[in-house]
Amino acid sequence: MFILIFLGVITVLLIYGITLYNHLVNVKHAVAKAWANIDVLLKQRHDELPKLVEVCRQYKEFEQATLQKVIEARSQVQTARQQQDIPALGQAEGMLRMGLGNIFAVAEAYPELKANENFMQLQNRIISLENGIADRRELYNETVNINNVQIEVFPASIIAALFNFGEKPLLEFSASEKADVDMKQLFS
Repeated sequence: MFILIFLGVITVLLIYGITLYNHLVNVKHAVAKAWANIDVLLKQRHDELPKLVEVCRQYKEFEQATLQKVIEARSQVQTARQQQDIPALGQAEGMLRMGLGNIFAVAEAYPELKANENFMQLQNRIISLENGIADRRELYNETVNINNVQIEVFPASIIAALFNFGEKPLLEFSASEKADVDMKQLFS
């Protein structure tokens, strides 16, 4: 009788351990999927930005410094994205978003550019991608939070430690990206 109870307890613990392990695997893959969704949108935006910059360059007087900042920030985002360096990506994203805001603000002073059909299409496409990236960032951070909590709670923490399930970094933003936009500065 004792042996049957002992085997029953061992079986229940084994099934529980397997269930916990499978749950941690699902959470780990959810984080990877959330990252992949961000990566796709970043790639699409990366491909669209040169077209926007080229349309702006066609207007000789357009501020070249603004375009250069966007090009540099795009490069930093691409590097961080390829290396999956989440903290660096958050910082580079802030710089890129600020540069795009400056392009759209400066474009207000160029009526011909604002009326250009290619510029309008690219602007709308990039704004759409920005909104998608913001949504995916939120999903990614939510998924990372679930992962990080799951690997810390007992008894899942035991399984997580045994099978090297690690903490994932949140996609955080620079102070400048969280700050209110200075509209006077954008239009001066």
